Amino acid sequence: MNKVIVVVDMQNDFVDGSLGTKEAQDMLPRLVRKLDAEKGQADFIFTMDTHAENYLETQEGKKLPVKHCIKPQKGWEIVPALQPFKAMARTIVEKPTFGSTVLPEYVKAYDEIELVGLCTDICVISNALLIKAFFPEKKISVDASCCAGVTPESHANALDAMKMCHIEIV
Repeated sequence: MNKVIVVVDMQNDFVDGSLGTKEAQDMLPRLVRKLDAEKGQADFIFTMDTHAENYLETQEGKKLPVKHCIKPQKGWEIVPALQPFKAMARTIVEKPTFGSTVLPEYVKAYDEIELVGLCTDICVISNALLIKAFFPEKKISVDASCCAGVTPESHANALDAMKMCHIEIV
């Protein structure tokens, strides 16, 4: 079985930047250990939330008026602890919104697709459900220990929602 791990939006702004959380910071060492253990066993794909300077003028910016992941600022970059794994990535998908409409094309050749990263309740769930819609018979999972949400409660709610949609939560 061939496997890919989709590392969702592990960018500075979501860990210790403008939208960072203690939960994201606490999760990061677990994710590093996981990716290190999966080297050579699975391929990696990274997604990157990507916005322009006019972010506050967008629909998302009006609903979440916190500038973040503005390319090419420091907050947009993948966190330093994951740079070695980013260098191994099969591809890096920049996405202007929560779910990536091109991600299914990059994962279609894999039998097993696992998602990790940030935020469980926004971008992880969006991409997991999108992939599940494209590939209802593939094994799609989310490692809950390697994700963090906006709040612990919204993280748990997102995991429950994905489980109801037949995404395996590990």
